[in-house]
Amino acid sequence: MATKKSKSSNKSSKAKSTKTTAEKSAVKSATKSETVKTTVTEKTTKSEDTSVSSSKKSGKTCLSGFFAKKYEGKESILTVFKDHKFYGALLGEVLGTMLLAFLFFSVLLMGIASTATYAIAVIAILIAVYAFSGACLNPLVTVGMMASRRMSVIRGIMYIIAEIAGAWLGWLIFNAFHLAGGETAYELSAIAEIGEGKFWITVMVELIGAIIIAFFFARALKYKRSVFTFAATVAGGIILAILLGYVVSAAFLGLSNNFIYNPALAMMLQIFPTAGENFGEVLGGICQALSAYALIPMIGGVIGFYLSDFTAKLSGEE
Repeated sequence: MATKKSKSSNKSSKAKSTKTTAEKSAVKSATKSETVKTTVTEKTTKSEDTSVSSSKKSGKTCLSGFFAKKYEGKESILTVFKDHKFYGALLGEVLGTMLLAFLFFSVLLMGIASTATYAIAVIAILIAVYAFSGACLNPLVTVGMMASRRMSVIRGIMYIIAEIAGAWLGWLIFNAFHLAGGETAYELSAIAEIGEGKFWITVMVELIGAIIIAFFFARALKYKRSVFTFAATVAGGIILAILLGYVVSAAFLGLSNNFIYNPALAMMLQIFPTAGENFGEVLGGICQALSAYALIPMIGGVIGFYLSDFTAKLSGEE
């Protein structure tokens, strides 16, 4: 009996000793894990401190990468013409600008559309063309895309040529339908009026309207996954700019149709039809029209895109 008790006591003592050793090892492992965690946290804090200090030393701010390239791939004059998709994009710009020009001429010359119908038509054109080329359809937008590095220079130049060709085709189609109705052909006379002494006022109307259109287009690119949202945003900016032009020019300045907001359309309406009694007068009129309806809107397009990017960077938008 004594031997059995001694054996059981030995077993219990051995079990207690194993429990104590297991507890000691668990405590040791816990302390080791805690020390490892503390060292890891210290390393992360040190790395964060070093990254912050390195960013401070390198001068990185919220505007870092503001002028970085925003389009994929490399496009040059040697590579861009080898891609068949590029020709599809150019054709899309021609067709879209042609439809937009036909709409603009119909509204401006015939007065057959209200603001709502004009907006619906613009949305439809943008949705139809967006998959081909991104639906710039306006040289001021194209220049803004190039300046903000959303588009390569060679693509932007070819887009502008395509947009001018589309505006010319739109004018021809509009005039052809007008002739088919038995009417006389519309002459390429200057429709937009720059009143005497009101050149700079007209320039400001064009500048502000171009900034609005470019800003809305830049913001619409954030919603390019939803084509309808993109088109509605761009159309809203165009309608807002047109309302601004009507209110400012007609109500406050006594001018009529002194805004175009599209250098490609201005080539048909204001720049090509320039006339005068001598060569100097014609050249002066061309320079005046180019500056008011082509150069200034393109500057406004650049300002609108950079204004959108600057606001997005300050707000921390990805």
